[in-house]
Amino acid sequence: DLLLDDFIHRFSTRGISSVICTDVSRDGKMIGPAFDLYESIKNKWPVINVIASGGVASLADIYALNEMNIDGVIIGKALYEGNIHLNHLKEFLC
Repeated sequence: DLLLDDFIHRFSTRGISSVICTDVSRDGKMIGPAFDLYESIKNKWPVINVIASGGVASLADIYALNEMNIDGVIIGKALYEGNIHLNHLKEFLC
């Protein structure tokens, strides 16, 4: 029953360093990530690593999330469907 902000706040005070946030309304649909949602989390908690999940459809989505300083992305269906290939992601490796 917790809102997202309340959830992150509660656990940020307990030392979490990363969150995976999935917009379930976009998950598996490849309609683009919830950019505003991930940006909002990153702005409110800049020290927490944000891993975006849900809706990623293309390499352009990954570039856009990277520009927003989102720390990671789950690309499940886009990879499975062949929209994104692992060799395209080499530049993002640390």
